[in-house]
This record gives sequence, C-alpha cells and structure tokens, in this order.
Amino acid sequence: MKVLRILGRNIRDSFKSVFRNFSLSLASIACIIITLIVVSIAMILSFNVNNFTKAVEKDMTIVAFLNRDVTLDQIEAIKDEINIINYIESFAFEDKMTIAEEMMTESPDFESILGKYEQREDNPLLDAFKIKVTDINQIEEVANNISKIDGVYNVKYGEGMVEQLVSVFDIVKKISYGVVIALIIVTAFLISNTIKITIFSRKREIEIMRLVGASNINIKIPFILEGLFLGLIGSIIPVLATIFGYEALYSTFNGQVVSPFIQLIVPLPFTYILSLILIVIGVLVGMFGSWRAVKKYLKI
Repeated sequence: MKVLRILGRNIRDSFKSVFRNFSLSLASIACIIITLIVVSIAMILSFNVNNFTKAVEKDMTIVAFLNRDVTLDQIEAIKDEINIINYIESFAFEDKMTIAEEMMTESPDFESILGKYEQREDNPLLDAFKIKVTDINQIEEVANNISKIDGVYNVKYGEGMVEQLVSVFDIVKKISYGVVIALIIVTAFLISNTIKITIFSRKREIEIMRLVGASNINIKIPFILEGLFLGLIGSIIPVLATIFGYEALYSTFNGQVVSPFIQLIVPLPFTYILSLILIVIGVLVGMFGSWRAVKKYLKI
C-alpha cells in the first residue's frame, strides 16, 4: 500500500513538473513530435515496400508446359511427382482446351485462330501446370526439379529477372529496416540531449532532494516518469498525423501508387498498429532520455 501511495505521489509530482517547467518541457515535446513524425514516415514507407515485395513474391508462378502428346494417365503421374517436391505451396492443372477458351474470350483474333480447333488432339496449345512456391528464393531449385519430370516439355518462371528482383527486394528490405532502426536510435539521443537540458536546469532542485535524504532511486523515479509523460504527450500529434495523414494519402491515390500493381496497405488496422508503435517509442525514448540524463549527466 505504501509503495502504491509513493508511486501515486511520484506520478502526480511528475505530471505537475511537466507544466511547471513548461518552456523546457515544450522543447522536449517539440523534439519528440518532429522525430516521431519522421520515424512514422520511414515506417510507412518501409512497411509498404515490404508489403509490395511480398505481393510480388506471392504472385511469382512457375508454368510447366507438358508434351503435346501427353496422355491423361501421364498427367496424373506428373501431378503425383510435383506433389512430392519441396517448397511447393500449391499447383493447378490447366487443360489446353480451357486455355484456348479463355484466350478466345479475351480477343477476337484468338477466337478466329483457335476457334477451328474443336478437338483436343488438334489443339496446338500445350497443357500446363501453374505452380506457386512457399519460398521465392527456392524458385529456381523447384523449377529445375519439375523440368526433370518425364512428360514436362518446358518450364518458365521468368528466370534471370526473378533472381534480380529477389536480390533487389532483399536490399530494399534491409535498407528500409536499417533506416527505421537508425531513426529510432537518433530519436533516442536527440530527445535524451533535449531532456538533459531540462534536467540540468533543475540541478539545484536535485541537490536539495539529496540534502534532505532522498535516495538515488527516489530522485530518479520522478524524472523517469516525467520523461514518460513527455514521450506520451509528444506522441499525440504524430499519432494523429499518422492516422489521418495516411487515410488521406490512401484515399487520394485510391489505394495504389503509379499503377494497380503497387498497392498500399489498407489503413485499418495498419495505422492503429503504427500509432501504438509510435506511442511505445515515444514513452520508452522519453524514459530512457530522462534516466540517461539523471544517471550520466548529473552523476547521481
């Protein structure tokens, strides 16, 4: 009970201290607002790039064309062999007659060319399997294994281009994650240095607390809680900017950038998750800044 009473008093005093030293607190809050907005922008870009790369990877498909004279029994045997290959998420058989019908509905030119082939044995197209892999990095290995199956004529998956895309995606992911982490670290030190000024100006207050017998922990806790309040208050504007700003961005571009191929993440619950991350960063960084300033700068 005594601990809760002391904690409640420290929380009350810390909250009052934010407004009692408003001019200095305002500098810390402004620093938190600016840096968290930058972190928010970086995270929005990072998550959307990651979402785009995942979507591209998910759409990567291997197409295995079968021999022209393949029989239905051979098709079943090929299905069984594909089914035991590792890293395959799903696969589907496409009959050449069905492919022809789809092509004819897409273009009158295809209809005039393919319409005369009414019998399966006369159809010049090839039966095919469309295969999706669980890991884009294993697509070449899977394609090579499929090409070795008896009855498979050719395998296509955009070889060369896929490997380049995978390499570019890996680099982009690493850069985007690196930028976010770097910004968070820079934010921590910027806010820490700003809070140092706030605490240094109250050195006399701390000395009085020590003279009356306050322990180190009793001196540190109010300042750490004050850092928590600064981080919490400073995260309000970035959170609102993230929620309403991203919603406006999504609506303006109709959920896509440049083309329908590059889709933005749907605002909800994405912006709420992002807001929670910003609040956590603001609070932790505020507390860390206060703790570091009290411990290192004032040598308590």
